[in-house]
Amino acid sequence: MPDDVQGWLTPRAVAAEAGVSQEFDLSQCVREPIHLLGGVQSYGALIAARWDDAVVDTVSRNAAEVLGREAGELLGRPVTELIGAEQWALARESAEAVTDSGAAAPQEGPASSGVLPLTLDGEDDEGEGGARLFDVTVHRNGDLLVLEFEPRAEGGPFVFQNFYPRVRRALQKLQGATDVTECCAAAVREIRTLTGYDRVVAYRFDGRDGPGQVIAEDRSEGREPWLDLWFPASDIPPQARRLYARNWIRVIGDVDDRTAGLVPELRADTGQPLDLSASVLRTVSGYHLEYLRNIGVASSMSVSLLHDGELWGLIACHGDEPTRLSPEVRAACEFFGIALSLQLAAVAGREEADELARTRRALAAVLARLTSGAPDDLMRPGSGLVELLDADGAVLLRGTETLTAGAPLPDALSGLLARLARDGSVGEVWSSDRLPEVLGLEPEEAEAEGIPAGLLLLPFNRDGDLLAWWRREQPAPREWAADPSRPVRTGPGGERLTPRGSAAVYRATVRGRSAPWSAAQRVAAGELWREVSGLLTRQVVALEARNTELARTNEDLDSFAHAAAHDLKEPLRGISNAAAFIVEDAGTVLDTTSLRRLTTVRRLAERMDGLLDSLLHFSRLGQVGLEREALSVDEVLDDALVVAGGRLAEQGVTLVRPAALPRLRADRERLREVLENLLVNAAKYAADEGAGERRVWVEAVRVAAPGRAPEEDEGGGADGGTVTALVVRDNGIGIPAGQQADVLQLFRRLHRRDERGGGSGVGLAVVKRIVERHGGRLWLESPAAAPDADCGGGPGTAVWFTLEEPPEARP
Repeated sequence: MPDDVQGWLTPRAVAAEAGVSQEFDLSQCVREPIHLLGGVQSYGALIAARWDDAVVDTVSRNAAEVLGREAGELLGRPVTELIGAEQWALARESAEAVTDSGAAAPQEGPASSGVLPLTLDGEDDEGEGGARLFDVTVHRNGDLLVLEFEPRAEGGPFVFQNFYPRVRRALQKLQGATDVTECCAAAVREIRTLTGYDRVVAYRFDGRDGPGQVIAEDRSEGREPWLDLWFPASDIPPQARRLYARNWIRVIGDVDDRTAGLVPELRADTGQPLDLSASVLRTVSGYHLEYLRNIGVASSMSVSLLHDGELWGLIACHGDEPTRLSPEVRAACEFFGIALSLQLAAVAGREEADELARTRRALAAVLARLTSGAPDDLMRPGSGLVELLDADGAVLLRGTETLTAGAPLPDALSGLLARLARDGSVGEVWSSDRLPEVLGLEPEEAEAEGIPAGLLLLPFNRDGDLLAWWRREQPAPREWAADPSRPVRTGPGGERLTPRGSAAVYRATVRGRSAPWSAAQRVAAGELWREVSGLLTRQVVALEARNTELARTNEDLDSFAHAAAHDLKEPLRGISNAAAFIVEDAGTVLDTTSLRRLTTVRRLAERMDGLLDSLLHFSRLGQVGLEREALSVDEVLDDALVVAGGRLAEQGVTLVRPAALPRLRADRERLREVLENLLVNAAKYAADEGAGERRVWVEAVRVAAPGRAPEEDEGGGADGGTVTALVVRDNGIGIPAGQQADVLQLFRRLHRRDERGGGSGVGLAVVKRIVERHGGRLWLESPAAAPDADCGGGPGTAVWFTLEEPPEARP
């Protein structure tokens, strides 16, 4: 048996073949070249003529019965003697319309063919003269144009306007479906209505070469149900699947049809029969005809369902009587199959997009728990790594170190992981939901050795460093229409292929598999690899890529703000000076109202000048580089009090420093500006007189790392998931929760400009920008609990912010 056949047949199928009492070689069925069977279904006739000179190269033996001319008379003669030059030209044009400018039909992907009506002169069945009408399907096959003649069915010419509403209604019902099962259920109902078959089922494959399951069914009364039944993979061998992927539709009019052979049987240039891969009349394998007879089918049609160019499933139609479908009905079913494939792809795409969005949110939560230096944090309890991919466990191999999360690492998996990582491509996801099968083990052997059923891994390098997840076996019960371990056996009356149906349901459990890894999980794993790889190599490539566009935008905005503010100041000073000169030169002759208005102009100009100064300063913060250094926050606070201390004293606000502040890595002048702004704000918004002693506290607190709320870390700090934050807290009037985001915006104040010491509303916006320039974050809390119980005052406001710590200060 050839290697490719052995690789497709399972050991159980080979064993089943050996148990058949009659001689039946299942591998012969698998090897059969069903596209080279050398015949067509006898209700139609085939002629293949050379593209360049129209000379007939191949013709079916039933030409006399169907076309009124003996095959020998046609062979080697121009086909134009039969159909005329004008109709030959139409046939060529039709073939060119469905191929690339007359190029030969492709050998892979869906085949292309066209249908046109042709008229032949001659006698009818009763010997009387007259024109005979045919529906002719044409397709290009290398240097040949293949014409397949089907006598026009009775009932008059096809009228598109009468047929189209039925197809449109069917498509509308299909478009209303929301999931795969609903789509297929709608499809089988409509196709059965269009064709009149006695049973129509939607059949989905389990993998490219796996068995299939009936997921939707519409049947006539009295036929046994097949819904949810599984059918062995051997029912549709690989070469049949390849042809289904090339042809949207396949019709068998009568399982007892006598095949019309081809003349010549073998072509001179290839030594083989004519390739009928794209033929609509192609004869049927004896094995398949036997299979159909054994399940009581007299005629059938299959409509292919494709996804990303691969065969996803089939719409299978079965009739109790021989059935001929007109080309128009076949075209409608083919169109329906294409529409259903697109709808299934859209539904699958929508489901994948939803799952990917959910998985990426979970991934963001996992990444938020990573510190800047340790991918080991992924393996800590509560990191969410195992749950990210719905796995049972995860492992990080790095050098001689093995870190695990979730369930304990199976001993047998350690050596296997390193080997798989060395064989894989760095940075590419490798996964399997049937690892024992990949390793050539029976499920019982894998269970005894402790090898899980599912594995997904990401190699970091060729040295064996990797990140992997695994899943335990999930035995899946299935109901089969035949014993999957014996796909071939002696049937009633000596038939060699097993009858199928619910009357002989075989219940079996599939072992050696885990839940499949979804595309979204593979994407999430790849994205996580990129993040972790960056940490392992001390690079932040991903972060730089995400920040590039934002930095460019900020730079443009900063340049605009600086230019606008700078250019506006000069005319503004001119306005202020002109108003002053008018008051000075003509003050004695102007009335009181005019003087007041001129004074208002000067005051507004001065205010605008101040706002522009603030805007200039704010824009420069985005352009001037930071001079980071390891510094004492206590020393910077003392510098800030040189300016802010007077304001605190004026408002009677006492500064409280509960403990020494840490050393942090920051720009000294910018940090001084942050503290100065926050202290001045605390003085401005101190509690009203009589509310108690006014205080402001400055302290350092360990809080959650970026991406986690501070309250999540109460009492924390030992798990490596925290950073140092500075907090300036007061017991002043507080900020309502709904307005906290507003006060961080440029030129936004919650009071009138002449209240609470005035100001332009720039201070907190400047603070936020400086903090973010340091790579930190800032947030507000109000009301905030005061450090001691009898401090008095209002609800207060706490402004928290984080800055990067120097290496020597990190835990």
